[in-house]
Amino acid sequence: MKFFKTLILISYFLALGWIGTHKFEAATLPEDEVIVLNRIARTMGAVNWNFDANACQETRITPVDSGYEPERNVTCHCENETCYVTHLLFKRQNLPGILPSELVNLSYLKEIDFAYNYLNGSIPYEWNSMQLEKISVFGNRLSGTIPNFLGNISTLKYLDLEVNNFSGQVPPELGQLANLETLRLSSNRLSGNLPSELADLRNLTDFRINDNNLNGSIPDFIQNWSKLKRLEIQGSGLEGPIPSSISTLENLNILMISDINGSNQSFPDLRSSTNIRRIVLKKCNINGQIPEYVWRMWNLRMLDLSFNSITGDLENAIPPGDLKFLFLTGNNLSGNIPQPILRTGITVDLSYNSFAWQSPGRPAWAKFFNAGMISNVKNVNSHSLYVNCGGNDVTINGKTYIGDRTFGTGVGATLYQNNDNWGFSSTGDFRDDNDELNSQSRFTRAVRSPNLPELYTTARLSALSLTYYQYCLENGNYSLTLHFAEIQFSNNASCGSLGRRLFDIYIQDKLMEKDFDIAAEAKAVLAPLRKPYNVSVTDGRLEIRFYWAGKGTQAIPDRGTHGPLISAISLENPDFKPDEKSNVVPIVVGIIGAFLVVLTSCFLWWRYYFNAKNRREKDPEGLDVQIMSFTLKQIKGRLADGTVIAVKQLSSKSSQGNREFMNEIGNRQMNLDWPTRHKICTGIAKGLAFLHEESRLKIVHRDIKGTNVLLDRDLNPKISDFGLAKLHEEEKTHISTRVAGTIGYIAPDGEPNMSYGPENKHTCLLDWACNLQQNGKLLELVDEKLGTEFNKVQAEGMVKIALLCTNGSPSLRPTMSEVVGMLEGTTDIPEMIPDPGIYNQDLRFKAIRDHQKSMNKNSKVSSSSSAGSMVELSSTRLKEISQESYSGFKASETQTSISAPSWTGSST
Repeated sequence: MKFFKTLILISYFLALGWIGTHKFEAATLPEDEVIVLNRIARTMGAVNWNFDANACQETRITPVDSGYEPERNVTCHCENETCYVTHLLFKRQNLPGILPSELVNLSYLKEIDFAYNYLNGSIPYEWNSMQLEKISVFGNRLSGTIPNFLGNISTLKYLDLEVNNFSGQVPPELGQLANLETLRLSSNRLSGNLPSELADLRNLTDFRINDNNLNGSIPDFIQNWSKLKRLEIQGSGLEGPIPSSISTLENLNILMISDINGSNQSFPDLRSSTNIRRIVLKKCNINGQIPEYVWRMWNLRMLDLSFNSITGDLENAIPPGDLKFLFLTGNNLSGNIPQPILRTGITVDLSYNSFAWQSPGRPAWAKFFNAGMISNVKNVNSHSLYVNCGGNDVTINGKTYIGDRTFGTGVGATLYQNNDNWGFSSTGDFRDDNDELNSQSRFTRAVRSPNLPELYTTARLSALSLTYYQYCLENGNYSLTLHFAEIQFSNNASCGSLGRRLFDIYIQDKLMEKDFDIAAEAKAVLAPLRKPYNVSVTDGRLEIRFYWAGKGTQAIPDRGTHGPLISAISLENPDFKPDEKSNVVPIVVGIIGAFLVVLTSCFLWWRYYFNAKNRREKDPEGLDVQIMSFTLKQIKGRLADGTVIAVKQLSSKSSQGNREFMNEIGNRQMNLDWPTRHKICTGIAKGLAFLHEESRLKIVHRDIKGTNVLLDRDLNPKISDFGLAKLHEEEKTHISTRVAGTIGYIAPDGEPNMSYGPENKHTCLLDWACNLQQNGKLLELVDEKLGTEFNKVQAEGMVKIALLCTNGSPSLRPTMSEVVGMLEGTTDIPEMIPDPGIYNQDLRFKAIRDHQKSMNKNSKVSSSSSAGSMVELSSTRLKEISQESYSGFKASETQTSISAPSWTGSST
């Protein structure tokens, strides 16, 4: 019975459909509208189109944005066997004409969609009197100003003028469109401020103004758009900050604001936007921490906060279940990376941050360009680089360009390293292409063209940022050539030729090209372009970065077409002869070896001589300081060539005791101003950076102090006394050393680093510095002799750097090259982060405090006759206690930089 009821119901609907179809077939288009349709086709350049009375029955349409297939459809409303055109869809037809004024003769017309054509000219004035609800002219060649008469079309709900050549200001008359829901003005040449009249668009749900030349701030009146679901302001020219009124937009689904200039700001308040799916706030000068509520936005699909100044950690971050993309590259985040961040299914980029290195068995995402460290670097200096980007190996003029086509998808922090110490890192997601899988083919491109040399027929793409690097280069000046060819756009009269690709080029962290346009530079698409640059390599490293700043089209020839493109890279012609320079290395090593042998022999002889002499001399203990003082003239000597030197005498019995102090006290006579002190500190840091990172033999000095730094006649510092130095073996990822150096070291100006601070209430100089840091009084550490004659910003920065270098967690200490950058002002000094967990101050100084308490207690009951032995015991015991304190740090010591713990008396 049920079967028959179902059969009857199906028959009924089939009958209705048949009746409706035949009734529609009977309805025809009036002759006057047929004539208008054919005129419209001719005006738009469709010379072969011929419409008749059955035009309403024509349906030639494919799913929206499905590819390059042309779409044509005429939709009609029919009554009493007569039809009237209501919708015109002529899409991807490459029509070369102009917009038709004849549309005004289609009285019932409501919607027009002429996207992806090749139309030129302006919007006809005749449209002023029409009752259109939708206008889309996306992806054409229209120019001139946006006509203000569009504000008279009161019925308009959808206005899309994207990807054209409109210029001038946004007409304030658009604010009269009370029914407008969608306003898309991206990728034009608009200028000026956004008119305040737009505040009246209270029904607006979609607003896009990317890729323009606007000025002024992002307007506060966006709070009036309470129904807004999508807001895009990328590369628009508008400045920040993001107005706080954005917090009222509760219906936001997609928020994209990027590359805005202006003052620093905190993360915008988005807690009321509970349905938001995409947050892109790239390069918006955001500082502070990521609010906790962000991780509770359960609908969030993408979070891109790249290239800001965000601090804090991700320890408590549990990403929403729907999160697919997380881009936090280029911030100041630190700490460990929680396992939920690294779960399968999330595309993550955490590069260019200060995250701790991950433990074994966990992916070291923070490793990608974190602190400039790359693994698996071969200890072989090279002097050239040839890469065929996005292609296979190819030999050109006897030079083999290595292809990288088969490596990396390019999304997230994809890192590829070649065996020759070069590689690339790519990140980003091509937007609005409905492809979250990001297959490898999305990031490489190939084209067949008889006019292009083979090297230019392939290219590597990136949605956001693409970095090529090479390590272990011999230092010197090189010729770098970047090879380009625009192979994604066409060179014929079609919408495919209307794309504009703009991106920035950084070489060695310096902006070389802003809004670089391959086709404009080459004056054509599918044409080779060579861009030469002179590059200086000073630390064995070359880095080339291509960055998309939100400029250029994003949907030509199809959606998701944007970002940088590079065909090939060549580095060659150094300003030295590689063979001659490489032959110098063994010679230098041999000279150094011979020098060390001679130096060792001299040292042994010196020890024998002075041991014998000191047995004959009276111990200077207890002598008056004035008696043991020497004038500058007395400690000067002169070599055979006339060079004036300072001479000091060392005692083999002393452990950095009174004799050295007295001999060096004449340093008090020199008044060093602040610029000189800053120069000396920077010079010492450069010397250590060379020993740690640049020298072929990596060396840990382990006894850096004032008396082991020599100054030449121009007060340039030179590091000396390598008696406690230790070689660092290249294959090791870290180095652990026992306590070395001078415990309780007394500097040349007479200030000890143990029992330090006012009334000696702190265990050591570092203890006092940490206390001053907590109380915001770091400048009290500055030498009183300077008075007010010093740079307060530099001084406070220098103390902060020192505290970073003495962090209890080795993974959080900067490398010496980073220290140099901070001292020279080329690298920002990270915010101070208290030592986490077991690295707090109490544990760092507890052992020394306990020992001092014990010593004070013992000193009260000890006799004066045992005072000398007590001093000797104190020095010995202090070393043991320092060793005990240091051992608490060894379990976590996995730093990649080579440094010694400064709190022992040595410096990083």
